[in-house]
Amino acid sequence: MLNIVLVMLGGAFGAACRYLLGRASAGWWTGEGWPLNQWPVSTFLANIIGGLLMGLLMGLLLGPLKGMFDTERARLLLGVGVLGGFTTFSSFSLETVQMLERRAYGLAASYVSLSVILSIAAVMAGLFLIRKFS
Repeated sequence: MLNIVLVMLGGAFGAACRYLLGRASAGWWTGEGWPLNQWPVSTFLANIIGGLLMGLLMGLLLGPLKGMFDTERARLLLGVGVLGGFTTFSSFSLETVQMLERRAYGLAASYVSLSVILSIAAVMAGLFLIRKFS
């Protein structure tokens, strides 16, 4: 039961952070004729930031913090809960479909490609940083 509570609390916090990121980035990269005015900036940033944080978290829990405390509960609270609530793959998928429906194929392709490549690179960077400096 405690595990479910940890995921729920973390998820609520992560979702609130995601909402605040959306509010903060609402006016970024806008302007007439600018191709990113239809780009879902907050979803893109949430996935990249979330990827980096997941890499850092897993690097810490599997490396220098391993055995120091209940890392499984920390993973549930922070990884499954907070980062699960913060990252936005379902929103990413919906926004991609919306771009495709608007026939913005180039924009959709760049959004999907960059989101996947940079999210994976961010996880790798997080793991690298922990392994390098711990």
